[in-house]
Amino acid sequence: MPSTEDRVKTLINENLKVDGQALNLPEDLNARLSDLGVSSLDILAFGKVVAREFNITFTPEDCVEVNTVRKLIDFIDSRTG
Repeated sequence: MPSTEDRVKTLINENLKVDGQALNLPEDLNARLSDLGVSSLDILAFGKVVAREFNITFTPEDCVEVNTVRKLIDFIDSRTG
């Protein structure tokens, strides 16, 4: 089974776009999605995708707190451990 990191990267590639283009996710996973140009509404919608994919609860408040890709991966791992 793919790692959480690989699954999150795939979800990002499949679900997030900036100006109609696929998101160019940098190697540094400490990047904030908002700094990469993802709108707050798209981040909230992506939270729902993450919740479904990993079968976890992911609230709008979590979307604010878990503000980098690395934090998202760590959050998921802490819930699915």
